[in-house]
Amino acid sequence: MESTRLVNCDQLLTNAARGDKASFAALYDALAPRVLGLCVQIVQQRAQAEEVMQEVFIEVWRRAAEFNSAKGSAQTWVLRLARLRAIDRLRSYQATLDRDHKEFRLQHASWAGSVEDEAVASLEAEQLRHVVDSIGEPHRTAVMLAYFHGLTHQELADTLDIPLGTAKTRVRDGLRKLRAVVDKKGAAR
Repeated sequence: MESTRLVNCDQLLTNAARGDKASFAALYDALAPRVLGLCVQIVQQRAQAEEVMQEVFIEVWRRAAEFNSAKGSAQTWVLRLARLRAIDRLRSYQATLDRDHKEFRLQHASWAGSVEDEAVASLEAEQLRHVVDSIGEPHRTAVMLAYFHGLTHQELADTLDIPLGTAKTRVRDGLRKLRAVVDKKGAAR
């Protein structure tokens, strides 16, 4: 039965290369569970795996004409694409986490040690609120929740219902904007 299914997938992919949407849909139905399972196994997050799977099938649709049954089965070809995409996503995600963590530590140390002390010491409460308000949304909310309400990045992400990476980016960019405003005000004195 398995070899019949592989032959059928080969034919379905060949038909999809000619623009046959029904064949592509049938190919998706046949291979999506395996693609998703492989992606979940690699990236370890269902939502990320589902995004990777979607990207894979878009790529399969666009590159179907490149499939060569003499080099292997359609299933093998699709799963290879899925594996490569999932590994790329995992590497990208880890690099983003590493970069954000490093940036946060540097920004936090710099900002907490100088800008916050200087701002609190030199500006009255109303002036501080004006400075924070001037950085605009969504950065204002992220900075307020992180530094004035003490939320962690994960708590911030959960509170705002955004991905963790987005929460970290908003805080980092908000701190940069805040620093620029404070530096500008300091230079104007």
